[in-house]
Amino acid sequence: MPHWSVYTGNSEPHNGIDDLPAPPPWRAFDGEPVLPAPRDTDDRAAVSPDRAHRARTYVASPETVQLVNAALVLRRPLLVTGPPGTGKSSLAYAVARELRLGPVLRWNITSRSALSDGLYQYDPLSRLYAARRAAWRAGDTRPEGDVPGTGGPQGVPPASADVEEHLRLGPLGTALLPYGRPRVLLVDEIDKSDLDLPNDLLNVLEEGQYEIPELMRSAREFTEAGTAEVLADGTDEPVAVGRGRVRCRAFPFVVLTSNGEREFPPAFLRRCVRLRLRRPDREQLTEIVRAHLDTPAGDAEHLINRFLNRAADGELATDQLLNALYLTGVAGLDADSRDALADELMPYLSATADGDGF
Repeated sequence: MPHWSVYTGNSEPHNGIDDLPAPPPWRAFDGEPVLPAPRDTDDRAAVSPDRAHRARTYVASPETVQLVNAALVLRRPLLVTGPPGTGKSSLAYAVARELRLGPVLRWNITSRSALSDGLYQYDPLSRLYAARRAAWRAGDTRPEGDVPGTGGPQGVPPASADVEEHLRLGPLGTALLPYGRPRVLLVDEIDKSDLDLPNDLLNVLEEGQYEIPELMRSAREFTEAGTAEVLADGTDEPVAVGRGRVRCRAFPFVVLTSNGEREFPPAFLRRCVRLRLRRPDREQLTEIVRAHLDTPAGDAEHLINRFLNRAADGELATDQLLNALYLTGVAGLDADSRDALADELMPYLSATADGDGF
């Protein structure tokens, strides 16, 4: 393996990330204060059992290993495209597990997703209600229309430190905190986004930083250093944000997945390392089955052949084969019943010549 490679694809956790080469001069970041790495994803308390299984059993091709390492070294996002069921999202969990980079930060994209959703969420209404409750509990006797400590009309909160209590960082915003080790951020199905989102991401991912205007406006009132304690995504532990500005130190490993449903702007594509996952061949399918189900190759061969034959006529996903193998093994059916059930569990994902669809 080349000396610059830290991800091996063998699923065995290690600390190779500490040997990651220095970034290119144009991709070096210096965010502070440096935050400790979160808990290892191999800790079952830090990741759900299904995702832990996917991370442990992921089978990476040589091309995948090479391009993951390229994205890590270049500090660039990895745009992963390919048909459904080829393991695009599972790759993020596999890399996080092997390199011990902590829980994956996941941002599921919809047509309504905006850049602000990924960076942070601020709830001004909850802050307004909190100010009113505080005034009521204090037994306010001021004339109607004033709230103690606001210096203004009722319901208008002061520009004070309580803003941080109503703000939480999103997955993208958390990934760009100044961690000593890169976090893993999965931006899932970015092709479903509004047309503007890829362009909106350009500046944030290029600069490795962003600002929180709500904190910047009241930074002087937090502490002399202008630091606020804000909750991060996926945890109840607050992190320090200085004067409303967040800048990364170790650029996160960003996995952007796409089913190929749309084209992306050239400016966005040139900033990404691009990986296209293809349908696994017979050898890869056998390895995937063994990793997931520990099924002897001979027992799985018949259904693997049936899967490959059916896949020649329509679009299938690997997890359909795994479902069929598991259920037919549990049911203990005869050969004809097993094949019939397998066909029911492996419907085509797109229209085919005989008119079937799913």
